[in-house]
Amino acid sequence: MKYLLDTHLLLWAIVDDPAFPPRVRKLLAESGAEAYFSAASVWEVAIKNGLPRRSLGIPADAFRRECLAAGFRELPVASRHAAAVESLPHRHEDPFDRILLAQAIEEDCTFLTHDTLLPSYGPPVRRV
Repeated sequence: MKYLLDTHLLLWAIVDDPAFPPRVRKLLAESGAEAYFSAASVWEVAIKNGLPRRSLGIPADAFRRECLAAGFRELPVASRHAAAVESLPHRHEDPFDRILLAQAIEEDCTFLTHDTLLPSYGPPVRRV
């Protein structure tokens, strides 16, 4: 099973935050599980770190390195992912979440998120 984690979950995972859901740890530890982080998440961290009062507490380059060190595989953003955003119903305003969802659909991944709005898209979104 392939899993794409949203940025929030990744941040919890790499700092071993107790808020990281134990059921996600269990999913990722299963045999055959492949866990991915998106280049869009690195971009999101970089953008938010540059905004007043929105720093996520970790530089984007360190976030990327920590994701790789934790065993996550990097998923680049391709033009087909960007094009797939256009076909998504407009239920969510966050462009980062929308590209992550499009990537999950295009790459046949289950998209793990803590967001309350994204499950309205149905599969492949899984709120954890």
